[in-house]
Amino acid sequence: MSTNNLKWDLDRIFPGGSTSEQLKTYIETLEIEIKELEKMLTSKETIESFGNVHTFKKILRSIESVTKRLGEISSFVGCLTAQDVSDNHAKLLVGKRNDLAAKYSTIMSKLDEQIKAIPEQAWKELLQDEGLSSLQFVLQERREKAMDKLPLQQEVLLNDLAVDGYHAWGEMYDTIVGKISIDVEIAGQSQSLSVGQAENKLGNPDRSVRENVFNKLEDAWLKDADLFTDTINHLAGFRLQTYKHRGWEQVLKEALEYNRMNETTLTSMWEAISNNKTPFVSYLKRKAELLGIEKMSWYDLDAPVAKSTETISYDQAAEMIEKEFGEFSSEMASFAKYAFDHRWIEAEDRAGKRPGGFCTGFPDSKETRIFMTYSGTASNVSTLAHELGHAYHQHVMDDMELLNQDYAMNVAETASTLAEMILADAAVKQAKNDEEKIALLEDKIQRSVAFFMNIHARFLFETRFYEERKKGMVPTNRLHALMKEAQEEAYCGELDRYNPIFWASKLHFHITDVPFYNFPYTFGYLFSLGIYAHAQEHKAEFEEFYKAILKDTGRMRVEDLATKHLKVDLGSLDFWEKGIQLCIADVEEFLKLTESRL
Repeated sequence: MSTNNLKWDLDRIFPGGSTSEQLKTYIETLEIEIKELEKMLTSKETIESFGNVHTFKKILRSIESVTKRLGEISSFVGCLTAQDVSDNHAKLLVGKRNDLAAKYSTIMSKLDEQIKAIPEQAWKELLQDEGLSSLQFVLQERREKAMDKLPLQQEVLLNDLAVDGYHAWGEMYDTIVGKISIDVEIAGQSQSLSVGQAENKLGNPDRSVRENVFNKLEDAWLKDADLFTDTINHLAGFRLQTYKHRGWEQVLKEALEYNRMNETTLTSMWEAISNNKTPFVSYLKRKAELLGIEKMSWYDLDAPVAKSTETISYDQAAEMIEKEFGEFSSEMASFAKYAFDHRWIEAEDRAGKRPGGFCTGFPDSKETRIFMTYSGTASNVSTLAHELGHAYHQHVMDDMELLNQDYAMNVAETASTLAEMILADAAVKQAKNDEEKIALLEDKIQRSVAFFMNIHARFLFETRFYEERKKGMVPTNRLHALMKEAQEEAYCGELDRYNPIFWASKLHFHITDVPFYNFPYTFGYLFSLGIYAHAQEHKAEFEEFYKAILKDTGRMRVEDLATKHLKVDLGSLDFWEKGIQLCIADVEEFLKLTESRL
């Protein structure tokens, strides 16, 4: 019997779920604050004294309060819609959240307009104030981005139109996915599974089960392919129109700015990966041999090669994570224990949940919540550690100024993949025998393949899709072709069957947060390898060293972060190749251990 509850506690945030009276009151308070802030920003008195330190600080305090409350509501609504895709009250709250977010965006556009109007010398003097000096990076970044946008009224219009002309397409995607049910027969029993539950079955040791589930998933996505074609085309179309009017020619501009990184860094990373794929192709070939097949198919990628795969209970996973985190940081271990003990994690394996996993922060409550579907696999344990890595990152940031807590996805994924790595590396070293070591090594290698091949395919697809979308709507069959071509290139033609409908089944292509929700994962993975290497050499001071990196993630570009803390140049191939070599060492050990099993 599990001592850890697999269902999260949302009542600590707002009791009553989607019909919570406290949530209703909280939203009403936010609406009042938004009106007051808007009134303040548009008043003649504020406009005339905007460059005054006292006025500027007063506005920032109000913005912090509004940002905090909006973040609290957004996270709560996101949790509600994830835990039960049929919660109609939660769906209404999504609309309310989007309306509030649009009003917030309009306010921030008005703030940007006034920031732009401050003369350069007056702006420099303003940032030198003792109370604002710690916010210099984020405020300067905001001013520079504001200079690169449309005039205020046009940006306000964009925000308003985005509610029903942009975000609505992402919501439509979620609605369609929420209705998908996968009916399969496993071990003589008929089961009706959610998408998330079905995807977990792709790690089943029985190839016929994997193939059957994959076919059923493919059929389900193909059934609504025309609808998904609409969502992805209109999301991209809205973005491209926005870029055109702002005068942005580079499709990657928004994604690179969001991740605070240079295109040179991104190019160097992918070049290093492309130059070093041969060992991972060897792994795929060996895995096919071990599975007794001529060539791997998409549904074989997560298949176990060990003869027996142990199911890991949720309690065991919690114990493992707490123990291994403790080897590097007592604070990380204590934090993980607190999250388990206080039910911050939704892990129950049940129908009606949305697929995938995430970690979301509640800036007002200073808590986080983790969402996933746990079925006892090694991959599930990795996901759990991954999301706890995200949660710890936010925990470290909680006492900082809210404006300095806005860290990008690539460094967020650094924290999560480092947490995974700590667990995976320890498991391999503690393996009881070769059979277990092979299974654990393969779990590590599967992540490398995911980041170097699967994510690469996503990046190639999205890059090419956007170029074609500039010329008009991209039809379903062309989307299939683009996806398959990208997968063939990324996997070096090593698979027998690919997944052309992946563009529809992967949520990341249909979200409105930011485009190119792919390369930051690979960045985070390789950047975390550099941090992990440092940790192994300097374990005694790792805790403070790591916290210092995390605290800088919201107030520094990644190239500067790497220079300051790791003394490395992200624009050089050398840094990336060193990280990739660590992954290749895992492959070489795997190939050596499995040689006698052929």
